[in-house]
This record gives sequence, structure tokens and C-alpha cells, in this order.
Amino acid sequence: MEPNILTTTLSNEISPELLRNEIDSRIVKIRPSSTPLDQISRLGTARHAGSMRVEYYSVDTKEGSTNITEGNRSLSVETGKQFSIRVANSAIFSETETVLLPTLSVTTGSYKGQALVGYITEISADTLTVIPVNADSTPATFDLKVGDPVVRMGRAARELDVQTTQFIALPRKDYNFCQIFKSQVEESLYQRLADKEVGWEFTDQEEVAIMDMRLGMEKSFLFGARSRIELAATGDEVFLTGGIWNQTDNTFTYSPADFDETSIVRLARKAFTGHSGSARKVLIAGSGLIEALNTFKAVRTVSATEKKTIWGIDFHLIVTKFGTLYVHHSEVFDLCGMPDNGMVIDPEYLTKYSHVPFSAERISFRKQGLRNTEGVVLTEASCLVLRHPNAHMRITAR
Repeated sequence: MEPNILTTTLSNEISPELLRNEIDSRIVKIRPSSTPLDQISRLGTARHAGSMRVEYYSVDTKEGSTNITEGNRSLSVETGKQFSIRVANSAIFSETETVLLPTLSVTTGSYKGQALVGYITEISADTLTVIPVNADSTPATFDLKVGDPVVRMGRAARELDVQTTQFIALPRKDYNFCQIFKSQVEESLYQRLADKEVGWEFTDQEEVAIMDMRLGMEKSFLFGARSRIELAATGDEVFLTGGIWNQTDNTFTYSPADFDETSIVRLARKAFTGHSGSARKVLIAGSGLIEALNTFKAVRTVSATEKKTIWGIDFHLIVTKFGTLYVHHSEVFDLCGMPDNGMVIDPEYLTKYSHVPFSAERISFRKQGLRNTEGVVLTEASCLVLRHPNAHMRITAR
């Protein structure tokens, strides 16, 4: 018997009640909510890929602060007198920008009590030359420590300036491979002619095949390893797509034994701050993490009582002061042995590329003289990419 071909014999072996028996006409199929990542990407904006290799650019916003790398216990600061500071990342700054030194407080004059603000006049390697903005005319001594923050603030142009230093945020080039996903369904002529008591027809088989195919795609879109391999026997190339789990380094680690409402707030803080992502994000997770989230009562900082349907998926909302998480159980994490893990996804920065859009090609093997079956081949060649990697976040249990 040919594998994966539905015959009357196979139907009786697997599901004897399907033919000429009294059965419940409702047949459980894999629901679209079982593949939330694929569902969201399909209903979002998809882009055409001209080849199996997709090259794309992601641009992260400049960091808002850095740290002092060389301390100075007797830093002398006074009005109009420049001073220099060494920082860990001078690339985030530009001349004519202002900086805030929040750990240095002005002690005299009309600016007393304010954090020291400076105006950048020159940048050389890792050193910033700064004019104090709110220092007193009387010299003051500050204790500048290694690790003290230096916050990038607004640019201050001169009145007659018609242009300024160019804003530079070089995009990072990356690539992914589209993977060819396929599924084939065949049905014997006699199976189609058999008198069945339920609406289990050819299109129903296609639906189940599509759901199974999507479940496989969901796993690849999440945890796939980007690669291109050559088959020794035929010399053919096979492209494998890289999952979004490995496209971001932004990670929140928690201990299941100590996970509480404070942990949720910390999770939300890391998911929503430090980048220019959206204020509403999707959290898909395994059953262990979902169970932990469901054990908490709503408090002032966290509300998990609301429910909303988007993209055809039911989400429970966790509303925090940092942003709103749309929470949904993803069985893929369970199936892949990661029930305590999850991922925060920013749909605004999730892009699907399709080299071959989803298609269903009907084939008559009977007319070709191969075998007495009718078939359909389901095909899609696609991949997912994170265009702003730090706007997404992995959640891992330690």
C-alpha cells in the first residue's frame, strides 16, 4: 500500500467508524490558534522574495546612554571651561548634542541641586569634550566614578545654522533562506465513491493537511536553523530557514520557582524599554509559563482579566505600566520541549517574505496512468525576519 494515501482499507483500519457508522459529525482539526506566529505573519504585510535567499536590513535606534570608563575624583568644573570625559561608547554622540551627568549635582549658584548638563564641542576616539551648561562661575570639584551614566539629550544648534551633523544609524545587513514547505494529499477513487455519513470529503483532507503543514512551519519559523545543504546522492540543494528565536539576543531569564507578580513587571520592563518598539506586543509561551501567569491575581500594576480577539486568535491581556502584552499559549513550545519558555514578539517589526506564495496544485494520478488516485500538492516557500531584533525578546527558564 502506498503511504499517505487514504483508501477504504486504511480508513477502516484507522477510523472504522468513519464509513457507514454512526459517529459525531464534528471532527476535531488543528485550529489556527495552534500556529499563532504563522497566523500573525499571514495576516500582516508580506513581501515578495526574488530568490530563496532574502537579504534585508535592520536599523536599531541609537542607545540613549553610556557609562564613564575613567574616573576622576577631582574633576574641576566651572562656567565656560571645557572638560573631558571618557565613555564606553562615544559613537552614540554627535557634536552639538547635550549630555546629562545625573550622578553629578551642582552644589553652588543658581543651578544648585540640578544634575550637571554639558554641551559637546568635540569627539575624539572615546573622549567627549564638553562645555558645562549649568555650572557656577566658582570652580566646583566633582567625584566622577567609573560606571557613572552619561545620558544623550537633545541637539542644540546655533541660531544661524542651516544644517547640522548628520544623524548616522547604519543599517545592519542580514539574510535568511526561504524554506520550501510541502504537503501532499491523495485519495483513491473508491474512497471518494464510498458512502460516508460525515462531511469528510477531499477538501476536508486538504484542511487537515494544511493545518499539519502550518504546524511544521510554525516550528521552523520559531526554532529553525538557517542553512543550505547539498544532497550527496543527487547534488540538489536544500534551503532551511532560520527561526526568529535565534534572530534576537534580547533575553529575559527567570526562575519558575520564584516567578511572581514582580517578575511580570520586570519582564514587561525589559520587553518594552530600551528601544523604540511598540507599546503593544504579543507573548506566546509554553504551558509551563502560561500556567505561572495564570496563577496571579490582578493587582494595581498588572491586570490580566481582559480578553481580546485579533488575527482570529483569542488573547488574554496583561496590562502593565510599561505596555500591554497579548498572551497566548503556543503548543509548539511544548512540542519542542520548552514548556517554560516563551517569546515576546512585536508584530510591527515582524516581516514575512514569500518566494512562492501558498498554492494548491491538483494532480490526477489516474489520468497519468500512475495509480487510481486524485491528489493535491500544497506548497509555500517563505521565511520570517525580525527587522528590529531588540524590539523582540526571548523568555527562558533557568
